[in-house]
Amino acid sequence: MKLEIGNIHVKDVQFGDADSFENGVLTIDKDAAIAYLKECDEHLTDVDLVIAHPGDDTRIVPVVETIEPRVRMDGRCLFPGVTDDVVPAGDGELKALKGCCVTVVAKEYGSFGDGVIDMGGEGAKHTYWSKLINICLVADTDEDFERHEQQKCNHALRWGGHRLAEYLGKIARDVEVDETETYVVDPVLKRDPARKDLPNVALVLQPQSQMEALGYNDLWYGWDMNKYLPTFVSPTEILDGALISGSFMPSSSKWSTYEMQNFPTIKELFAEDGKSINFVGVILSMLNVALDQKERAAIMVRNMALNLGIDYALVTEEGYGNPDTDYVRCQVILEDAGIPVVGISNECTGRDGRSQPLVTLDEKMTALVSTGNVSELSELPACSTVIGNLEAMNRDGMSGSWGYDEVLGKSARDDGSIIMEGNNWFCGDHISGFSVKTMVEV
Repeated sequence: MKLEIGNIHVKDVQFGDADSFENGVLTIDKDAAIAYLKECDEHLTDVDLVIAHPGDDTRIVPVVETIEPRVRMDGRCLFPGVTDDVVPAGDGELKALKGCCVTVVAKEYGSFGDGVIDMGGEGAKHTYWSKLINICLVADTDEDFERHEQQKCNHALRWGGHRLAEYLGKIARDVEVDETETYVVDPVLKRDPARKDLPNVALVLQPQSQMEALGYNDLWYGWDMNKYLPTFVSPTEILDGALISGSFMPSSSKWSTYEMQNFPTIKELFAEDGKSINFVGVILSMLNVALDQKERAAIMVRNMALNLGIDYALVTEEGYGNPDTDYVRCQVILEDAGIPVVGISNECTGRDGRSQPLVTLDEKMTALVSTGNVSELSELPACSTVIGNLEAMNRDGMSGSWGYDEVLGKSARDDGSIIMEGNNWFCGDHISGFSVKTMVEV
């Protein structure tokens, strides 16, 4: 499978009378884009588009999703089974608008998995998104059945974001690319004999699938990951929109769809493929809650790795808490099979950083990469502009923020300043590999 991603660097984004891309500037006909989104989904109400630039004194909350605008040159949809019919992903040509993202923002009500982005000031360092031009889809919906639920599917908002990413990508369909990323996955049984002396490496991905009620979990070709079993897949499928983000999981632990489209760990493995390693591919697992489902998944990952002849594995989870048991079990069963593992996750070590980092641990886990502590407090001044609704932090059960604390008060204060845990930074631990955090030995 060969995937070619032609990158088009976006220098600025603005609104205008017609959609266009010229001299690095993406111009959006705001009225036309909003009309398109409403035509696609009647459940979207009170829709607006707002642009936020890096360095702006702007706070965005509650953030639901981020997506990279792209266009497929063969006319296939970007997100099979979501924005159109189920079609193959993982090969062919596409173009990507780099330096910007579609950021989906709930206009009124937040959810457990929604988060915060600061575009400037001290808060900007906490997420990758502050480096990008955020094209914010700010909307409400008529999905009243979940309006006051802490956990929301946010179907109309999320699907609207994916459709907007496709809409914007098509604006640049005929634009010459600045450079092209090429990813080639040769058939496992027909690889160059010169690779036989390189160690065989696989990446085990554990996307979010905890919710037994459908509609909250990550989707694979539009299929809910809770009803999924571990499968060997091409890493190019991940980069090409086959996997999209769900609405469940504390915000900083999520993988947004943008991260799946650009998964840095996958790209780094491709960079070493054929040089220091033989990147065999991805074993896509899940994070269900029942013990038998956890054990079944771990066994299937183990057996797949053995049958593929994997020498080393990387394992990474989307989330923490209950998913830690899957994360740990998968590493232990691989180690028991003679396959050394490096684990990549965030940790929940308490506000003082001294608690046990994962729900469960095992002595066989000897190589772990931490992308941050979800419990660390952030206290930040007000921003001059808020996109969305700051009160959602107090009212709607967003992870890492609260309406009352006898010592700290409420998360969103009357003067616009905030105090919250790291949990609330949108995808802030960037477990996919975008992590902006470092560690200091003390």
